[in-house]
Amino acid sequence: MGEGECWREQDQKIIVIVDVLILRHLSPLSQLLSRMSAVTVFGQELPSGPHGCTEGSCYPATGNLLIGRAVNLSATSTCGLNGPEQYCIVSHLQESDKCFECNSRHRYDPYHHKNSHRIENVIYLMDRNEDNTWWQSVNGVCNVSIRLNLEAEFHFTHLIMKFKTFRPAAMIIERSADFGRTWRPYRYFASNCTKTFPGIPANGLHHINDIICDERYSDIEPSTHGEVIYKVLDPAIHVKDPYSLDIQELLRITNLRINFTKLNTLGDDLLDRRFDVLQKYYYAIYELVVRGSCFCYGHASECAPVPGVDIRENGMIHGRCVCKHNTEGLNCERCRDFHNDLPWRPAEAENPHTCRECNCNGHSSQCHFDMAVYFATANISGGVCDDCLHNTMGRNCEMCKPFYYQDPIRDTRDPRVCVACDCDPVGSLEGGVCDSHTDPDMGMIAGQCRCKANVKGTRCDDCKEGYYGLSQNDPLGCQPCNCDPRGIIMIGTPCDQISGDCSCKRYVTGRYCNQCLPEYWGLSNDLAGCRPCDCDFGGAFNNRCMMENGQCDCRRHLIGRQCSEVQPGYFCAPLDYYKYEAEDATGHSPGMEIECTFHREHTPSHMVSWTGPGFARVKDGAGLVFTIDNIPYAMEYDIMIRYEPEVSFLYVLCFSRYIQMPRPFCFEPSNRYVVAIRFQRHGVLHRHLTAFILIDSLVLIPKYTELPGFQGNEPEAEQRREEMIRYMCLDSFMMTPMPALAEMCSKLICSISSIIHDGALSCQCDPQGSLSGECDRVGGQCHCKSNVMGRRCDQCAPGTYGFGVNGCTACDCHSEGSVSHQCDPVTGQCQCRQGSTGRQCSDCQLGQWGFPNCSPCQCNGHADICDPRTGECRDCRDYTAGHYCDHCVDGFFGNPVLGLGEHCRPCPCPGNPDSDHFNGHSCQADLSSNQIICNCREGYTGPRCDRCAPGYYGNPEQPGGQCLPCECSGNINAQDPESCDPRTGQCLKCLYYTDGPSCAHCQHGYYGNALAHDCRRCTCVTAGTLQSACSDGQCHCDRQTGACPCRENVAGHNCDQCAPNHWNYGQDRGCEPCHCDPQHTMGTHCNMFTGQCHCHSGFGGRQCTECEQFHWGDPQVQCQECNCHPLGSEMVQCDRETGACECREGAAGKRCDECARGFTGVFPKCVQCHPCFQLWDDAVCQIKRDLDHIQYTVQKILESGVPTGDGDTRIKELEKKLKQVQDLISWLGSFIALTDGRLMGVARELNTTAEEEEALRRILSGLERDCSRCLTDQFEKVKKNYRLSLEAEEKCNLTVSGPLSPVGQSKETRNRTEVLLNDSRDKFLRAVAVQNKTLDELSSINGLYNVCGGHSNASSNGSCPNSQCGGAGCRDDQGSRVCGGEGCNGTVSSSLAALNHAKNVTDSLKAANEELHSVDIASLTQDAKNQAMKTLEKAQKKKDDFANNNKKLKDFIKKIKDFLSEEGADPESIEKVALQVLSITLPINRTTLDKMIMQIKDSFSNLTNIEGIVNQTSQHISKAKELLRKANDAK
Repeated sequence: MGEGECWREQDQKIIVIVDVLILRHLSPLSQLLSRMSAVTVFGQELPSGPHGCTEGSCYPATGNLLIGRAVNLSATSTCGLNGPEQYCIVSHLQESDKCFECNSRHRYDPYHHKNSHRIENVIYLMDRNEDNTWWQSVNGVCNVSIRLNLEAEFHFTHLIMKFKTFRPAAMIIERSADFGRTWRPYRYFASNCTKTFPGIPANGLHHINDIICDERYSDIEPSTHGEVIYKVLDPAIHVKDPYSLDIQELLRITNLRINFTKLNTLGDDLLDRRFDVLQKYYYAIYELVVRGSCFCYGHASECAPVPGVDIRENGMIHGRCVCKHNTEGLNCERCRDFHNDLPWRPAEAENPHTCRECNCNGHSSQCHFDMAVYFATANISGGVCDDCLHNTMGRNCEMCKPFYYQDPIRDTRDPRVCVACDCDPVGSLEGGVCDSHTDPDMGMIAGQCRCKANVKGTRCDDCKEGYYGLSQNDPLGCQPCNCDPRGIIMIGTPCDQISGDCSCKRYVTGRYCNQCLPEYWGLSNDLAGCRPCDCDFGGAFNNRCMMENGQCDCRRHLIGRQCSEVQPGYFCAPLDYYKYEAEDATGHSPGMEIECTFHREHTPSHMVSWTGPGFARVKDGAGLVFTIDNIPYAMEYDIMIRYEPEVSFLYVLCFSRYIQMPRPFCFEPSNRYVVAIRFQRHGVLHRHLTAFILIDSLVLIPKYTELPGFQGNEPEAEQRREEMIRYMCLDSFMMTPMPALAEMCSKLICSISSIIHDGALSCQCDPQGSLSGECDRVGGQCHCKSNVMGRRCDQCAPGTYGFGVNGCTACDCHSEGSVSHQCDPVTGQCQCRQGSTGRQCSDCQLGQWGFPNCSPCQCNGHADICDPRTGECRDCRDYTAGHYCDHCVDGFFGNPVLGLGEHCRPCPCPGNPDSDHFNGHSCQADLSSNQIICNCREGYTGPRCDRCAPGYYGNPEQPGGQCLPCECSGNINAQDPESCDPRTGQCLKCLYYTDGPSCAHCQHGYYGNALAHDCRRCTCVTAGTLQSACSDGQCHCDRQTGACPCRENVAGHNCDQCAPNHWNYGQDRGCEPCHCDPQHTMGTHCNMFTGQCHCHSGFGGRQCTECEQFHWGDPQVQCQECNCHPLGSEMVQCDRETGACECREGAAGKRCDECARGFTGVFPKCVQCHPCFQLWDDAVCQIKRDLDHIQYTVQKILESGVPTGDGDTRIKELEKKLKQVQDLISWLGSFIALTDGRLMGVARELNTTAEEEEALRRILSGLERDCSRCLTDQFEKVKKNYRLSLEAEEKCNLTVSGPLSPVGQSKETRNRTEVLLNDSRDKFLRAVAVQNKTLDELSSINGLYNVCGGHSNASSNGSCPNSQCGGAGCRDDQGSRVCGGEGCNGTVSSSLAALNHAKNVTDSLKAANEELHSVDIASLTQDAKNQAMKTLEKAQKKKDDFANNNKKLKDFIKKIKDFLSEEGADPESIEKVALQVLSITLPINRTTLDKMIMQIKDSFSNLTNIEGIVNQTSQHISKAKELLRKANDAK
């Protein structure tokens, strides 16, 4: 068995094991995938036999999908298609026959065209002669695709490729499921995935459908018979649901494409692209196996050819499924017609998901599946029948169509099961639809008509009770009667079913019986339906009322439903309302007048039997004339006279009497009547001179029987006349006083009054004499105050006077001093007897007292009058006072009693009382010392009150002088003579820790309110208070507030803390600023004592300007965690600049998580290598030193131009050119990096400028907020400043944007530089790649794997401490590379091989050298450098200009702010500034500005946060316009 066959057998075993794993976890689907277990690499194997159908799914045979599809297999590159081409085989390079011919113009034939290598050769490994056949691409072509187009959807399980030459260094397997319209990758393959496919993960599968890059099948070895195996379902990944859509989609293909993107070469093609070099590099495949089966979703066990495909090759897997389970379609992807009762699904292991026939009850042969119906039936049935026959409908044709119903005696499948409905279309719903079937739960009866809402009957042809007018146009069928249920007779139907007229109750009328008859109201459920209005015949105009509430139409000032109530403030006139007092009448008799009228007092012991003030006393034969001019209503009135008899001269009350004229008289309104009546004794002919009669009044009684409501023979009128007599209503008004009226009388009297006066009369109570504005309902008597009388309470009663707001006052005439009890009604003056005086005649004459026994006043000759009751003297003269004027007034002394001869003299204290030098209030004579003792006023002292008392000051000894209280704020002892100066008033002894001339403020070291005795000691902390304010451990503070004078940057009422954002409390200079880094801290504050700022995570140091402990990096860029491995590092902290951890012995790597050079194993279990490692390492270093020597020799040859020998000359020339190329590339890289760094510096400067501009915006925003609290005019100043800021911003933008700006020029220069470098760099890189590949070949020939004779792994610093021979990356102390040397193996053979191979590449090196000399790289790079420097200079200049403008703008803003904050800024000045600001206009309009802003955004797209700044600028522009609008409104 050859090498390739041995490899083949091993792969086959792997496949078998993998498929067993699939069988374990894919259950029934594994029956499909288990075909893989029988697969070998031989394409000739026949397909696996069909497995048939189990209890669930069916699985057709699997096999190679290429068989029979040679015409569908294509390649983008095939050798020899256009003629013979030569190719070589790498493994035959040492043989004589190493190159061969490819001629693919004809198909392969083992006898005639054996050199044909078309793509169809990969279907079978060998021909019929057991000779290998293969496909081969054109030499040197990297990008080649092989594509298989399938005629239908197939399940694709795995792919096997056996290569004749090297396997590709990179390739991609892709699939399409839509016949090539779209492609998706299956997997990437590459020898170096990270480099070849950088975006594709190479860390292994995590999910079954992950797209990864695999490095297992892309090595350069083996050079032949290498294989690539790809399985769609990796057995290492557990598949939870093999029937999921994701898995099905992963297996389903219609096209398969294999893209080879990179050849595996030995490297010589990079140095030499000649045809003979590329002849040995191509793609060649012996066999290609695409394993799969037809895609039937488990519904077919065999497949047939797709229509149109006539190929019937043995072993071919066809694409049309022979469907089962009632499915159909090319892939059994749908259910058969009329089998849609269940949703189509792929078959599963124990459930074939057979499509079920629809149930249409024999009324249809078509149906479809509805998922909503399926869900609604709890996943039981989803079939919906189409085109139901026999008047049926429904999902299963189980219901009858509208206007048909199911015959209950027929079977559902009977074609005559649906019978037409028999419903009147006029009264039925939906034009005559009936119940389609019987359902007791739903109240349905088959054939039952569904009547309209107001229709009844089997055929819906009658109106329901309460409805009428059956109509087809009426959606309800009949109209409601709309009879008011309160007004109809509830017998039978409420209305006529034709006309709709309602049957009304007795007092109800209207079509709908919803109205009462006239003079009725209150439609209700009563038997009669409505109630009578019963309006008051006098209070209402008529007997009609409102039907809703029964309200009658009332006369004026009458209220209530029946108009029988009187409005407050109004009354009903009584029958005797029109009475005329005799006292107001005039006498009428020949030669005789009324002798007198007198008022009679109201006494509690006598009943008042009269009206008015009293009576008219008329002699026998005399008469009275009454004037009547206030008749309200034209009718007859009875005239009645009220009188009383008189006995002798003194009258006595006997009984009340009245006399009524024998017949009534007719009076009419608007006329003036004079009624003259003469009184004479009955039955005598001559007058009696001493006979008198007392006439009270004349009364007009209306003849009420003439009024409406009393006239006629109606029962109501007769009843009212009877009630007037029965309740003696008229008799009650004949006598005085009137007795209490019966309720019926009051009602009748009000009705009479309402007719006569057309309503109620106003009370018109006198506001002064009455208690309120209301009066009695009948009669109108107001409620009078005390001693007030009259209906309106408008006059005083007899024996009273002074009508006013308090009523009247009783005369109270003194019985002994007055003539009678009557007094003047206005002044109240009584008629006094001789010797008495006063209003009540109750006082003595002037100079006497003690009424009624009057005696002279006793006043010692110092007064003329005295109190009439007590005799106390009034108006004492001669400085006297007292009851009898018997002692001196204050300020005088002496004994003024009559007969002693002494007078009252002024007190000498020290001056007279009437002078401006009198300081006492009284004095007395001291008989023992014969001195006058003064009683001093407050503030004075001394025998003569000529000194100031303690607590007072002044000059009392001088005329006009006075003593004033010392103004010491109440903070002295007023009893202490020394508390203040008695002359100046200066405070001398301040109390309560106060101080000052007036003791008005607290002492030093105290604070508070001195006026409230509230001075407290200062509580300043000495560590924070100014040293100048402290002495002996005590500090001074503000005397009012107690605030202590703090040191710089110290705050607090007691100077006990640092100001915000400061620290280092307790120092002489005060507190220091925190200086917290604004980007790395949570705020600007820090610890008051340590100064530690609150850092963000990852930052540390006091100011957060360093990286946090156990972190590294540049704090201005980023701080990263060290993550030093605890098992491999000496300490947790790494190097703060590089992040390198300090590793322990045996550990290496940046984080000390790898095994070091000289150690093996998996970290952290690192084991020191075998001692032989040191020997190999030394050999490698020696070889490296030898190669360095060769490079040195080549350099010498290139410098001198003279070869030192055949082999040495070529080697030295080669090394020189390589060194030159390397230096040039290194220099170009460093210069590009330098240019990028400078351009990044320019970007940072621009970012700084943008930050300064943003700071300026914040200042302007702060100024806006400040000014918003000021006047509106100040807003306009801020707007000006903001416009100036926008202009400055525009200038700034001009410096950094546009084609002529420094940034734009720098960018253009950089682009030109990069283009030049790229143009030259490509050429150099191609040449260098060729040279490097040549060197790689040199190192690979004759066992150059260990070039230097030792291991090539270098440590982190480049040293190789364990290898003397050096190796790759090894350097000595001077930085030179170390490889080879004495004692190192392989040096000689490697050198000789390099010299031999150098002969073949000398020409290529010379050509590269000439090309290098033809490019002037130095001049190009120098030009780029000069342009970059000019750009930097221009950017710096623009930065300085912007900074200068920025500073000027800040100064201008500060000036405006200072001006606005000055106290002396008057409104006129502010207005001038505001107008000046408003006069400034923008140099461009809004459109141009927006356009510039967009240009700025485009220019700044590569700078930091410029887009955010531009957006914010746009927002500020909007805000500025809003400010302008507000300013215009304010003007």
